[in-house]
Amino acid sequence: MLKRIVLLGLIGLLATACGTAAAPTPPGAALVHIKLPVGYVANIQFAPLYVAIEKGYYREAGIELEFDYSLETDAVSLVGANNLQFAVVSGEQVLLARAQGLPIVYVAAWYQKYPVAVASKASQNIQRPADLKGKKIGLPGRYGANYIGLDALLYSAGLSENDVTLDAIGFNQVAALAADREQAVSVYTTNEPIQLRSEGYQINELRVADYVQLASNGLITNERTLASDPDLVRRMVSATLRGLADTIADPDAAYTISTKYVPDLTTADAATQKQILSASIDLWRAKRLGYSDPQSWQNMQDTLLKMGLLKQPLDLSKAFTNQFIP
Repeated sequence: MLKRIVLLGLIGLLATACGTAAAPTPPGAALVHIKLPVGYVANIQFAPLYVAIEKGYYREAGIELEFDYSLETDAVSLVGANNLQFAVVSGEQVLLARAQGLPIVYVAAWYQKYPVAVASKASQNIQRPADLKGKKIGLPGRYGANYIGLDALLYSAGLSENDVTLDAIGFNQVAALAADREQAVSVYTTNEPIQLRSEGYQINELRVADYVQLASNGLITNERTLASDPDLVRRMVSATLRGLADTIADPDAAYTISTKYVPDLTTADAATQKQILSASIDLWRAKRLGYSDPQSWQNMQDTLLKMGLLKQPLDLSKAFTNQFIP
């Protein structure tokens, strides 16, 4: 799972660029059905995809999109085996999969900043990563982005897992921190910190992206699709980035569109959900939407090597590409 001000004129240019990157499908042409795993339940964080569907960007690109709210690791395996052509996954999953021989390739960055943070009550006085030394830190488990991001944050301060106590608590970070069962918790910056503050808690938040740039969530395909149908990849990327640009430019319109795709969004706390969307947009912004920073991939590989999750370096040039970015 699924990590400030951009001139509207720039957003308009980006949207236009995304719109002209791939030629539209001729009227009457058959649509390509794409089942897209996104690794989570229907949620406001997927607003760019909902916007792209609602505004017809995928259909213009000759694509009929179906959402698959399944587990990220399942998506990686399915795309790697060419049973599916695309999925939305996090950067570490790409490298871990390629280390196992799965030929997946990251073709468009959605999140420019890694969405993980470590949250603590203000009374703990955890102001910087070095302050985590000796603390008991709750996290879902030793897997996924919460785990990768936490270790990267520790490494940034010269610490390791040996300097803290890791406590696997499942996805119960809010309750655990509120009840003082943990001194800190590894969270998604667009989720638990907003919940905690809405419940009246004063918290400190150490965002991984403020200390190290890591390859984050984005769109993957596989080497077979890249070789056999690069135009489909280009059209898929283009339509997705158009939805992303529109969401950044007009969050209120994107929120309204999302109410059609996210069950119970209309009955949820609108203020909190809009905060989640706003926080997500902060992680998506970029001068060039979709662009993968090579250094972020090197940093991710270095982190995985230190954690022992990778045994040897990979050829990163095969793990991601920017050739389909407008």
